Amino acid sequence: METLHFNKLLLKTAFSCMACDGDIDKREVKLIKQLQKERKTFGEIDINTELDTLLIAINKDGHQFMRDYFDELTTSELTEADELNLIEVAIDTIKADEKVEYSEIKFFKVIRSKLKIDNEAILKKYPDFEDYLEQDIITDFYLSRLQDDFFDTHVSSKFELISKIDGDILNSLKEKNEE
Repeated sequence: METLHFNKLLLKTAFSCMACDGDIDKREVKLIKQLQKERKTFGEIDINTELDTLLIAINKDGHQFMRDYFDELTTSELTEADELNLIEVAIDTIKADEKVEYSEIKFFKVIRSKLKIDNEAILKKYPDFEDYLEQDIITDFYLSRLQDDFFDTHVSSKFELISKIDGDILNSLKEKNEE
């Protein structure tokens, strides 16, 4: 997969995990910005512009945004390393606000169902992710029902643009660097 396309998919994964519970916590935004600043996790993407674009799209039609994201995951040709990276970013984003909602676990399981990697490879690299991989996805019907259930119970929220809450995050990052 082309690097730029994968970086955008990776950011969309983090963003989707951040928004899937109907709340964008500043700690989740901070994590994404730290990943970019410290490790260039998302490559050379302008993180603020891309996050605002994603916010506008999800605010327009949240359910369609998530369906399109799931379709993109299904059709993307990812390497095992890409899938491991995607899983790590997804779970780190879900855990960033220090409260894991059932809707987030369910959302992750839908993401997981779209990937080809087996659980052993995931657990080899991330042994503490076992709770996220517990088997309850059994059949294609169940997978479809899980995804439909996410949309049936998910309330699509309108989110504030990242650029508007960016000041708080930048100040927090500056304070961390000054320590």
